[in-house]
Amino acid sequence: MDRISLGPTPADEPCAQVGQDDYEEVALDECRRYISLIRKRHGEEPTGAKLTVSGEAHDYGTYFEVFVAFNPNVREAVEYAFRVENDLPLTWDDNGQAQI
Repeated sequence: MDRISLGPTPADEPCAQVGQDDYEEVALDECRRYISLIRKRHGEEPTGAKLTVSGEAHDYGTYFEVFVAFNPNVREAVEYAFRVENDLPLTWDDNGQAQI
């Protein structure tokens, strides 16, 4: 599976910071909300694609962000992944339909 990083939250929103007392709980909640917003915008993932949360190592600890993982051999999965990457919601209120 290939994957594309989508960030932890919509780009124009603040996000939990590694090192804050409740970071893991808040960050995971933000990531789940972000996945829900992406699905509302683009629909459920097709076979071969999956929106996931992953913990990534950093000098200051583990941080969490959303990825779209996809099978590069499944055309629908590749199309979904790149459509999502190119049309992400920018705010929590940006729940409009995908730009087509």
